[in-house]
Amino acid sequence: MMNLENIRAQFPILNRNINKHKLVYFDNAATSQKPKEVINSVTNYYSNTNSNVHRGVHTLSQEASLAYELARKKVATFIGAPSENEIIFTQGTTAGINLVASSYGANFIDKGNEIIVTHMEHHSNIVPWQMLCEKNKLSLKVAPIFENGELDIEALYKMFTPNVKMLCITHVSNTLGTINPIKKIIQEAHKHGIIVLVDGAQAVPHCSVNVVDLDADFYVFSGHKMYAPTGIGVLYAKQKFITMMPPYQGGGGIIKTVTFEKTEYVDGPLKFEAGTPIIAGAIGLGAAIDFIEKIGIENIFEHEKMLHDYAIEKLHKIKDLKIIGTAKHKAGVISFSVKNIHPFDIGTLLDKMGIAVRTGHHCTQPLMQYYGLQGTVRASFAIYNTTDEIDYFIASLEKCLGMLE
Repeated sequence: MMNLENIRAQFPILNRNINKHKLVYFDNAATSQKPKEVINSVTNYYSNTNSNVHRGVHTLSQEASLAYELARKKVATFIGAPSENEIIFTQGTTAGINLVASSYGANFIDKGNEIIVTHMEHHSNIVPWQMLCEKNKLSLKVAPIFENGELDIEALYKMFTPNVKMLCITHVSNTLGTINPIKKIIQEAHKHGIIVLVDGAQAVPHCSVNVVDLDADFYVFSGHKMYAPTGIGVLYAKQKFITMMPPYQGGGGIIKTVTFEKTEYVDGPLKFEAGTPIIAGAIGLGAAIDFIEKIGIENIFEHEKMLHDYAIEKLHKIKDLKIIGTAKHKAGVISFSVKNIHPFDIGTLLDKMGIAVRTGHHCTQPLMQYYGLQGTVRASFAIYNTTDEIDYFIASLEKCLGMLE
């Protein structure tokens, strides 16, 4: 059994009072809080090991390089990648998607071809592909969803024509909480020769991910949503793509030799990590993986599912409140609207009671347009959240709605 009190004690920020109330943090889909061992790993790096990596012969550089590359190995093991040489460190999910769009998409998808996204995508998995389509004269196609927030799988499969060269799809929707059947979708896409990029930003922190089992061509996620520092993320790419793709940016750290006539690039993931990398962030990500593995990703998923189901049952009893996204398979994300009340007003009043929720379109404006909404209130859970916090949230929400009527 998990000791929730011990887990919560590892997060210093949970001791804060907000507006004279104990903090209740339900904005984990935006970013998670950080445990002491992650904070300490970053502090220790800057206090004792701070140096640049890969190119130094002195002790500090060797220690920093070892810690940085150990983090890469931890990531590979955590997501089931065959080798750390398929792990590229980025600034986050957005940077990883842009890397693939600029390095793979711009060079290997020809004029007149198509890229598919879905109606539930985050802007980070829409805008880079729009930019690529405009630049390379490609077409962007959108797979539809059902009212309950599930992807229309049959409609998606009917879109798999010879012109489609890439499918870019979220594993878990950041707004709806929908968990897409990614493995099945990738299998079908590959039958048609379609390359698949998966946005795993909302999946990796909450459920078990094995990129080999999924057979994903590209899989991207962010550290800051999985208890790690901001500014660090991961792009997993199959070895064949790492080999064939040109560098995304030029600079130090990615080269074998440089002359004014020609530059030769290194092999492997370092080819895509120009300049001084996010060393402390990578080390912090490694510490976050250690934290997750001590608890167990399956335990995290089950705890968050319990919180989701507990909250849903109580929210259903509130008059004029509508849950947006009721898919059968969901992560610990709940979006809702209340008739005739703006989500910003609800979020503002909840903050006065110490409760942090997200309000707005959640970087999914096309999805909000589909539902005819300006935005929603979103509560999203992590391992340190409790049913007592949900009880307080429900009572506070009812109080807020009474004030806004």
